Amino acid sequence: MEEKLGHYSFIGGVIIAVVLGLASTALGPQTTALLASLLVVLGLIAGFLNVSGKGSKEFMLVGTVLIIASFVGGASNTLGGVQYIGPYLQGIFQYALAFVIPATVVVGLKEVWSLGQNQ
Repeated sequence: MEEKLGHYSFIGGVIIAVVLGLASTALGPQTTALLASLLVVLGLIAGFLNVSGKGSKEFMLVGTVLIIASFVGGASNTLGGVQYIGPYLQGIFQYALAFVIPATVVVGLKEVWSLGQNQ
């Protein structure tokens, strides 16, 4: 049951991030804030229930690369400059990060906990 909940939260998070990125200008600030909060919660659920074992290290690597690319590399601003679809790409990327960052933090904390338990 937990595995299905984690799986559904991951799929739901990705879908909400894409929809929110595409429609954030039309939804209004309260709805956008509510859905962004939902993305954070789904990211936490996915981090707790969906990622474990061998997948943890791969997830941490991919999540870290996304986070570094977004902040240091300015990927969000670069995507925003693409003609016609730039604002939509920027929105999708920002909301995907709102989902991935909490999941990455949770998986990282689980890995630290696991390393501490093994010693």
